[in-house]
Amino acid sequence: MASSTSSGTYDIGIDLGTANTLVYARGKGVVLNEPSVVAVNAAGDVIAVGSEAKRTIGRTPSGITAMRPLREGVIADFDAAEQMLRALMKKALPSRRFSRPRVVICVPSGITGVERRAVIDSARGAGAREVHLIEEPMAAAIGAGLPVAEPVGCMVVDIGGGTTEVAVVSMGGLVTAHSVRVAGDAMDAAISTYIKKEHGLAIGERTAEEIKIAIGSAAWTPEDTTALAALPTPTAGTGAETEADPEAPPSSPYSFTVRGRDHLSGLPRLQEITAEEIRTALTEPVEAIVRAVHRTLDECPPELSGDIIERGIALTGGGALLRGLDRRLRQEMGVPVMVADAPLDCVVNGTAKCVDEFATLHGLLTGAKEQPRKSVRLGM
Repeated sequence: MASSTSSGTYDIGIDLGTANTLVYARGKGVVLNEPSVVAVNAAGDVIAVGSEAKRTIGRTPSGITAMRPLREGVIADFDAAEQMLRALMKKALPSRRFSRPRVVICVPSGITGVERRAVIDSARGAGAREVHLIEEPMAAAIGAGLPVAEPVGCMVVDIGGGTTEVAVVSMGGLVTAHSVRVAGDAMDAAISTYIKKEHGLAIGERTAEEIKIAIGSAAWTPEDTTALAALPTPTAGTGAETEADPEAPPSSPYSFTVRGRDHLSGLPRLQEITAEEIRTALTEPVEAIVRAVHRTLDECPPELSGDIIERGIALTGGGALLRGLDRRLRQEMGVPVMVADAPLDCVVNGTAKCVDEFATLHGLLTGAKEQPRKSVRLGM
């Protein structure tokens, strides 16, 4: 029998994220990594998807709207999500030999049955023959290389664009899990709000994300002290900045020049923002993530708690790259915390493994073959 790759039929895995969508095709690897953005005209027709559409955010004329079909990890606009999936699947698979594939899609652990149906129906409308769902923390744990099938407790914190997924995994299932709709987008919003309140400057979501990546942090780290001590000329009036005490951090000299619109005059303006200010701006979303981790640990069975003390907590997702977050969680929880290798790819790598080893791992999925919608299974 011909293989799926030779016949033109590919099983694919999709990390359908609020910020980015990654597509894995069996035998091809990750073939697509695009922002989850769609640009539509006044008639509702999609004119751009992915990177091309993201470049238009905040810069479109009146007749064109750039939008994110997913908000907080779930589909907010069904039609736009279906058209985005259709466009991305056509990009990922050879157009001339396209046939209806079996698709594995990651979803947040806390989504409702209605939201599950929206994901399944969108994928089927985009051309999928079968749709199977896997919960994001399970996919992240698999992609991070945790022994999810063994009778030991493994804890994963996956911080994406719209949701933070916290789960304890053991013997192929989620023992306890929490999904909070606070993640990268909430951090960007917190930065925008802070800058508008403190400096009277309006900025867009792209600028807020750039600030977060450049100087955002969750806690002062020893690396900051080392870098600070290496500065040739400390900022005037901050002589204490070279002291190497990470527990009592001084004001950070790191800064970012923000370009935005003055809230009062309406004119463009530049504003210098320090890393210390951004750390303050991120206090609320970071504390929400800390509370979710604490709540999950509190509900964990005592036997598995011992495993977590020994093995630690794995951080995955784009939010895991926030400087100092692992240190902050380590201080708050008293257990080892480490950032997984290639945290941005953990979910799609876990999905890829489910696609490649479908016969072995299908028990971790919920699925729907091509059949009347009323018989689609929506529960785990």
